[in-house]
Parts: sequence; C-alpha cells; structure tokens
Amino acid sequence: METFLIVAGLILLSIVFMYNTLISKKNQVENIFAGLDAILKKRYDLLPNLVASVKEYMVHERITLEKITELRTKGQRDTLDDSAKIALEKQLSSMLGNLMVAVENYPTLKANENFLHLQGTLNELEEQISAARRAYNQSVTDYNNAIEMFPTNFMANLMKLERKEVFSVPSSERANVDVKNLFKN
Repeated sequence: METFLIVAGLILLSIVFMYNTLISKKNQVENIFAGLDAILKKRYDLLPNLVASVKEYMVHERITLEKITELRTKGQRDTLDDSAKIALEKQLSSMLGNLMVAVENYPTLKANENFLHLQGTLNELEEQISAARRAYNQSVTDYNNAIEMFPTNFMANLMKLERKEVFSVPSSERANVDVKNLFKN
C-alpha cells in the first residue's frame, strides 16, 4: 500500500510539473509576442514623426539660407546708402547667428545631424525588432517542443494546446523600407 501511494504521488507530481511547464511556456510565448508587438508599434509611431521633423528642419534651413543669400546679394549692390547697408548687415548677422552656420555650403547643413539621428534611430529600432523576433521564435520553438515531445504531449493534448507559428515575414515585406518615399509624402 505504501509503495502504491509513493508511485501515485510521483505520478501526481509529474502531472503537476508537466502542466505547470506547459502553462509557463505558453505564457512566455504570449509575453514575448507582446514585447515584439510593442517594438513594432514604436517603429510605426516613431518613424513618420522623425522623418517629418527632419523634413521640416530641411525646409527651415533651405528657407533661411535662401534669405541669407538674398540679403547678401542685396548688400553687394552699390545703390544702397550707408544706413540701408547697416540695416541689411544687422539683419544678415542676426540670421547667421540664429542658424549658427559658419558657411553657406549646402552639403554641410546642420540637417546632416538630423539625418544621422534618423539613421541611428532606424538602425536601433531594427536591431530591437530583430532581437525580439529571435526571442519570440525561440520561445515558440520551446513551446512547440514541449507540446509535441513525450511525455508532455499527452498533457498538452488533454489541455488542448496547439502548435504556434514562428514569426515570419511575408515575402512582400522582406524588401527594404524605402525611406526615400517617406520624404516624398
């Protein structure tokens, strides 16, 4: 009788252990998927706003440089009297001070920093998404192994647990994001 109770206790403990393991793996898959979803949402929300801010800054710099060029051209005319030249020079100095640009060379615009920030953010987001996808796929693989391998497959069948799909990208979304098109809109 004592041996029967020990064996029954071991079987009961095994069942509880298998049940808890399966539930733990199922919850882990759901948790990691939620983390991946959060990063994808972050990318969805952040990128258009970042591109829009870079575009706005580009417009601001272009307009400012055009104004500076116009003022400089106007100041080079001999038809202006001294007071007009002084007023024009003050206006030009003020614009240059606001812009904090030492030269009027378009390739060295301050917007380059914004583009570098945009590139850095894109790279960081893609790395986060890639890491989250790997974590999700690993947890799905662990879960699928648990529900298909002996002896936990019997418990998984009783719990009606089903195989989960790993994260895969449709072939249409495997192409690189065309950031250039984001700037056209």
